[in-house]
Amino acid sequence: MTLPSIDPSLRIASVHLAVSDLPRSIDFYERVMGLPLIASDEDRALLGPDSEHPLLRLTRIAHATPVPRGSTGLFHVAYLYPTRRALAEGVLRLAHNRWSIDGVADHGVSEAIYLSDPDGLGIEIYADRPREQWSRPATGHGVNMVTLPLDLDNLLADAPGAPTTSVPAGTVVGHVHLKVADVPRASAFYRDGLGLDEQARMPAAAFLSAGGYHHHVGLNSWHSQNGSPPPDTAPGLRLVEFALSGPAELDALERRLGETLRNSTERPLVTADTGDRCLVLRDPNRIALGFS
Repeated sequence: MTLPSIDPSLRIASVHLAVSDLPRSIDFYERVMGLPLIASDEDRALLGPDSEHPLLRLTRIAHATPVPRGSTGLFHVAYLYPTRRALAEGVLRLAHNRWSIDGVADHGVSEAIYLSDPDGLGIEIYADRPREQWSRPATGHGVNMVTLPLDLDNLLADAPGAPTTSVPAGTVVGHVHLKVADVPRASAFYRDGLGLDEQARMPAAAFLSAGGYHHHVGLNSWHSQNGSPPPDTAPGLRLVEFALSGPAELDALERRLGETLRNSTERPLVTADTGDRCLVLRDPNRIALGFS
């Protein structure tokens, strides 16, 4: 039986991170990253430009331990800015707050800046090039993902003289990039299990998406081959929350998972009908994924 792909309108609604020092992380994400604080208490915080739909949920770890070397988990959360100018403003904000940049790259489909939060959790801020400019393989399927030097001076020429204090409306989580123990196994789960399309593959990495996007999920084992998930006491990713376009698409995903994960340990964990229905499961690296 041929199963349909996942809802092409899929998007990432939010990510949930556990952090070692909540006030420090709130200050970083609000002041340096420019994500407005929506609400907070002593244990958690919500941030993002849309007060009704937080992009980022932070939870305090009472007694945090370091992330073990070689473990699986989060490589980076990638915030997609709506325009190139907004990305340039984001770079100016980092410079104004004297926050270190780990790297920059031109990926052909996008221009990207890399940094780390106070717990060392990876972050990408990026802006897409128009889809019609994306390079395609000769087969016509997928995209050509490259890593070339980024002309930072040219990017900053799009920015005004003074940095803005917050990201603009329309800033979203464009993708998450995960450290996995085995790329073929993880890619098979996201492709054959969930119904994402593999858009690009390179040594020890794969990129998958819905609706022809360059990637909603990146996977790599560059430093995590055969690794294990970090303990719950380590800062890191706790949940990636995906939004589908409606109840029918959620029903279709649940039916698909019933077929594709029938004999798998990654079977859905929770299907809740309290208010907004949500389907929750874990991938082969025990990373929690929610669909609603």
